[in-house]
Amino acid sequence: MSDKLFTHPDVAVRLRVMKDLIETHDTTLIFTNTRSTSEALTSRFNIWDTEFPLSIHHGSLAKTSRIATEKSLRAGDLRTVICTSSLELGIDIGQIDLVIQYNSPRQVTRLLQRVGRSGHSIDETSKGVIVAMNSDDALESMVICRRALLEIMEPLQVPEKPFDVLVNQMIAELMQNSRLYILQYKNLFKNAYPYRDLEEDDIIGAANYMHDRFPRLAWFSPEDEVLIKPRGSRKTMYRYFFNNLSMIPDEKDYLIVDVDGDTPVGILQEAFVAEYAKPGVKFTLRGSAWKILNIHNDKIYVRAEDDPTGAIPSWVGEQIPVPFEVAMEVGEIKGFVEDNLNHGESADWVAKALSERYPAKPETMKRILKEMVDHHKHGYPLPTNKRVLVEDWDDNVIIHANFGSLANRTLSRIVGHVISEATGYPVGVQQDTYMIITQTVGEVDARYVARMLKTLAKKGLTDTINEAVTKTGLFKKRIINVARKSGALSKFANFSNITLGRLMKSFEDTIIFEEAMKDTLRQDLDVETTLELLRQMAEGDIEVTVLETEDDVSPLGQLGVDSISMKVDIVPPEKITKIIIESAKARLYNETRILTCLGKHDWLQEMQVGDFPDKIQCPLCGSTEIAVLDRTPEDVAEMMARTKGRYKFDPPWWWKQGEDASKLVSIYGRRAGIIAAAKRVENEIAWDILAETEGEGDEFFERIVEAEREALKKRFM
Repeated sequence: MSDKLFTHPDVAVRLRVMKDLIETHDTTLIFTNTRSTSEALTSRFNIWDTEFPLSIHHGSLAKTSRIATEKSLRAGDLRTVICTSSLELGIDIGQIDLVIQYNSPRQVTRLLQRVGRSGHSIDETSKGVIVAMNSDDALESMVICRRALLEIMEPLQVPEKPFDVLVNQMIAELMQNSRLYILQYKNLFKNAYPYRDLEEDDIIGAANYMHDRFPRLAWFSPEDEVLIKPRGSRKTMYRYFFNNLSMIPDEKDYLIVDVDGDTPVGILQEAFVAEYAKPGVKFTLRGSAWKILNIHNDKIYVRAEDDPTGAIPSWVGEQIPVPFEVAMEVGEIKGFVEDNLNHGESADWVAKALSERYPAKPETMKRILKEMVDHHKHGYPLPTNKRVLVEDWDDNVIIHANFGSLANRTLSRIVGHVISEATGYPVGVQQDTYMIITQTVGEVDARYVARMLKTLAKKGLTDTINEAVTKTGLFKKRIINVARKSGALSKFANFSNITLGRLMKSFEDTIIFEEAMKDTLRQDLDVETTLELLRQMAEGDIEVTVLETEDDVSPLGQLGVDSISMKVDIVPPEKITKIIIESAKARLYNETRILTCLGKHDWLQEMQVGDFPDKIQCPLCGSTEIAVLDRTPEDVAEMMARTKGRYKFDPPWWWKQGEDASKLVSIYGRRAGIIAAAKRVENEIAWDILAETEGEGDEFFERIVEAEREALKKRFM
C-alpha cells in the first residue's frame, strides 16, 4: 500500500488506521497542526480512493471551496474533513461523531477545543483519537490527554500593554477631538485590563512616535503633555486607523525557484524564512530536500539535494508551542521507565503500570516505549526531567532536553550565540520540544557543550540573551510585524531587502522596538524558565551527562534526528513526478466551483470539479458557454444580474477570465472545466493543453501542473 500512496510504510499504516476509524463512524474531522500536513494527508487519501467523500478546510483555500465544505458537512454529504484550526470554533458544521488529531495536539486547550467539536450536544459525549507519529509524539499526547481529563489547562496569557494597539486607539480618540492630554488618555485606557498598569511614560513613548513619524499623526508637546490633531490630517488619520485596525500580522509569501530549471517549486511563508532561511540551509518541501543558494526580494533560489540529512521541515504557519510542564512530564515518564528497568522490571510491567495512569492500552504503551527500551539495552542513560544528555552526531552536537518548545528555543539561541562568540564562526542551531542540535566548529564537541551548560548560569546572561534575541530571525520577524501594524513599514516589505541592523537602528528607543522585544519574549521564548533551568544545571539539581556512543547516534538521538529532519516525508526522487501528478489530480477533482450560464444569464450551480459532466451545458437554455468561477454564489449572481444584456461598466478580472474560458468549455467540456479550476492558467496555455492532450491521463495533469508553476512565477515578477 505504501507504494501505491508514494509514502513510507509507517505513514501508510497511520493512514490505514485513520481510514478504518472513518469507516466505522458517520462524520469525522481530522485535525492537523499545519496546513502543509493537511494538504499531504488529503492528497494521500484521494490517491488511495478518489471516490471517498473527503474534503479539506484551511485558511489558504479559496473561499468557495471552504464554504462548500462547510455546507456539505452540515448537509451530511461528507464523511470526512481534514482541517487545521480553521474549524476549531465559530463555524456551525453540523453533527460530528469523531475527531481524529493527527500528531500530538501540543496543548491541552487545543485538544479540548478540537475534540469538543464531536458530540456537540447536551446528551452526547465528545469522542477523539490521537494518531501519533513516534514515541515522543505519543508520550506527549498521553500527557496532554491525562491533563485534559483532569482539566489541567494552560493559563491564558493576556498581552501586557501592547503598544501597537495603544497607538491605534490613541489615534481613534484624536480623530474625534482636536486635542487630548496624556492624563486623559491614561484615565481612559487604564479601564481596560491589558492597560491596568499603564504609565504616563508609556503614553509619552507612543505620543513621540506619532509626532516623529512621517506623515505626522499628531503634534506632541512634552511640556504641556498634550497631543494636537495636525491641520488637514483627517484623511491621513482615517487611512492609518482603518489600514492598521487588525492586529493579525500580514504574512508575506516567498516564491521558491529551482535554479537548475528556473522553475517555481512552491511557496515558503514568512515565519519559516525569518527563523531559518539563509544560504546553505537545507529544507524539505513536497517530499524533496532543497538547499538555499540565495534570497533576493521575495524569491528564494534553491537546488535539489540528494542527501536529506539535516534538512529542516518547512511549514505554513507557526507550530503550536508545547508547554514546559507537558515536556517535563514526558521527561518524568522517561525517568520512571529507566528506574524500573534498572530495578529488573520487564518492559511489559512498565507498559502496564503506565497504562493505568495514562489513556493508552498496555500493548500500545509497549510500542511507545520501544526506543527507550532499546536505548537502555545499549547501557545508555535516558534524558529525563532531571537529566540532560549531550552526544556527538557527525558534525553536530545533540542536546536531549525535555524542556518544551519555548525553553528549548531560548536555550538553543543562547548556546548558538555563546559558541559563535567564542569561536568567531556563525553556528546553526535547530530545536524541537525534546532536543537541540547545534553545529560544531573548531574544538566544540559534546564535552565542550556539556561544560558550557554547567557554567552558563554563572555568567551575567541578561545582556547575552538580549544580544542573542536581537540577532535572530524571530526578532526580525516580530519587529517587521509590529512596524507593519503600527503603519511604520509597508505591508509589502520583506526580510531580504531590509537588514536587521538597519531596522534596529531605525526603531531603536521607540515603542516599535520595545513591543517587538515584548512579543518575542512572550510568544517565541521563555527566558525566565531557561535561566532557572541553567541555574539547576549549574548547581547539579539537573544532571548534565555526556553520552558516549559508538559510531552511530543513540536510538533516542536517531528518533529525534528523524523527527527534526522529517526524513519520513522524503519521497524517493523517482517517485516525485508521479506523486505530484496524482496529488494535482486529487486536488483539482476535490475543488468546488460555481458554474454559470453566459447565454441567458439565468442559471448557476455549485459543483465539485470531479462531478463535472463530459458536456457542460445550461439545463435551462442549452447554452454550452459556461463560466467556471472561483467565487461565492452571491458574487456570481450579482455579476449575472449586472451583465445581463449590454453593460457599460468594466467587470472584474475574474469575470472576464470566466468569459474567456467559457469558449473552451463550450468546445472541450469537462476537460476545459478542470483547467479553469486550476490556479490562474492562462487561456492561451489552456488552448495548447487541450489541443495537444487526450483524456485525463498523466500528460494532461502534468501539463496543468507546469502551467500552474509558470503562473506562480509570473505572480512574483
